[in-house]
Amino acid sequence: MALVSAPPEPPLTDQPKSAIRVTDSPSLQQQPQERSKHGLLSVGYNQDYGCFACGTETGFRIYNCEPFKETFRREFSHGGIAIVEMLFRCNILALVGGGANPKYLPNKVMIWDDHQSRCIGELSFRSDVRAIRLRRDRVVVVLEHKIYVYNFSDLKLLHQVETIGNPRGLCALSPASSNSVVLACPGLHKGQVRVEQYGLRKTKFISAHDSHLACLALTFDGRLLATASIKGTLIRVYNTLDGTQLQEVRRGADRADIYSIAFSTTAQWLVVSSDKGTIHVFSLKVPAEADAAESTTAVAAATANQDAGSPESPIKFASGNPGSTLSFMRGVLPKYFSSEWSFAQFRLPVESRSIVAFGPQKNTVLIVSSEGSFYRCSFDPVNGGEMIQQEYAKFV
Repeated sequence: MALVSAPPEPPLTDQPKSAIRVTDSPSLQQQPQERSKHGLLSVGYNQDYGCFACGTETGFRIYNCEPFKETFRREFSHGGIAIVEMLFRCNILALVGGGANPKYLPNKVMIWDDHQSRCIGELSFRSDVRAIRLRRDRVVVVLEHKIYVYNFSDLKLLHQVETIGNPRGLCALSPASSNSVVLACPGLHKGQVRVEQYGLRKTKFISAHDSHLACLALTFDGRLLATASIKGTLIRVYNTLDGTQLQEVRRGADRADIYSIAFSTTAQWLVVSSDKGTIHVFSLKVPAEADAAESTTAVAAATANQDAGSPESPIKFASGNPGSTLSFMRGVLPKYFSSEWSFAQFRLPVESRSIVAFGPQKNTVLIVSSEGSFYRCSFDPVNGGEMIQQEYAKFV
């Protein structure tokens, strides 16, 4: 893949600089107070979740997920890397400096060719880079109030998107190799998602939440969008073409900071991590009208066979997610009682910031934490419940 060695500088943003804090799934960056413990600045999956990259105070490292092993590392004599964005498993990466002694300025994106062990392209801005998203034909750079979309082969600027204040660097880009390039990012209003269908030359605005967005994710083909707000109680799934809400699931009743959301490759499952320390897997099966009727009948029959009990007692919807025993009274009781809860769960032994994904093996979940731990868990696709830890490794 040819990249220009000195591309023209893109239009500069006038937004002020501020320290990088958090980016959405599939990566996260360390809070300053966490950095001194082990020198880890960020972790992030590649586009197919087969690898993850770590930015450190002295360079970056790449790990394979299954089997788990360190693939390679690059140590610099001076300078840290705050963001490492992989392009599947190829030799091209995008880097942003950070840490106590940044290798590069935090307002620059450096295109790194690991075969040559040098940077072969550079993009500069007037404010710090919050996140980067890559696919084989696009480079997307996220600033706090603006997103730039570039052609990968020559770094030519293709599009600019204005957003509401976006300190988390929220942005999702469909990685599928096709003419369907889908980008999702915050709109100009609180809780709004902007979806760009570049192949169709179509823009769709979705009013996803009443409060500010905390996390968002796309399926591999960009067909489905999942969102969470700063309340962190509900995750909603939308059709990106027409903006219709397809499903709503509940992580919990208390507020939480959602760190990561990921779809399975078949879009049958959704996994979520938060500051509560529990990983949740949800079944994604939007029922047709006939299926919905069957679900209601099943709920009513199950309820008739039970004694009156707590509304927290779960029963299974036809879609697989548990719901309240009083869910048959939806429309009468508050919305909480008709919620769909997680299908499977895993409690992290040590609470820490984490990113999640589905592994290449069926019904497995991968977890990478900010304190340097890797977990691989499995769940029962029929009965759900507590996940089983299959593997653990400490990589820092």
